[in-house]
Amino acid sequence: MSKDAYIHKLLPGSPGGPLLFVFHGTGADENQLLSLGRDLAPQATIISPRGDVSEQGAARFFRRTGEGVYDMDDLARATDKMAGFVKAHVEAAHVGAAKPSIVLGLGYSNGANVLASVVFAAPALFDAAVLMHPLIPFEPEVKGSLAGRHILLTAGKRDPICPPNLTTRLEAYLRADGADVTVEWHEGGHEVRPNEIEAARRFFADAAQGV
Repeated sequence: MSKDAYIHKLLPGSPGGPLLFVFHGTGADENQLLSLGRDLAPQATIISPRGDVSEQGAARFFRRTGEGVYDMDDLARATDKMAGFVKAHVEAAHVGAAKPSIVLGLGYSNGANVLASVVFAAPALFDAAVLMHPLIPFEPEVKGSLAGRHILLTAGKRDPICPPNLTTRLEAYLRADGADVTVEWHEGGHEVRPNEIEAARRFFADAAQGV
């Protein structure tokens, strides 16, 4: 898969720093999480793809037929395409000047969903991933083991889009496959709150130190 499979932005970081992929939510674009990514991982080279599906003009990474009802064939397509995109950039970074110490992922909402799906399909790609308000309304099939992988889930206890019970179920799936999982809750809905950002900052710092 080509490094240019998606329209994307790349912000150079420090040689030997993390390589961080960020995935936006529905209706946003490759700019949404760039500043947050830089805040959370100051030394990272950041790559931010734009979703290639339009839902009434709103960019997404895969199609759905209703709220929480996914087009599973298109999710499979998107997962395969994104895994190839990530792999191509990781390989190029190791050949080039970046030579990343670790590969990180950060996704919000629809971006968290496609990141989670890539983690299921290719567990070795990401060393650590932050999934902010993911919704996985199906039982994932992990292609391998998540042992040694670190995952932070963040969620709202009153999120109307991502019900808390599905977050808890996703946590159980990830743990059952060997992942080291941390969960950060807040009392609100689908919005990102400061405690989530602080949890993600600590999580990435620990991951970079090999914790």
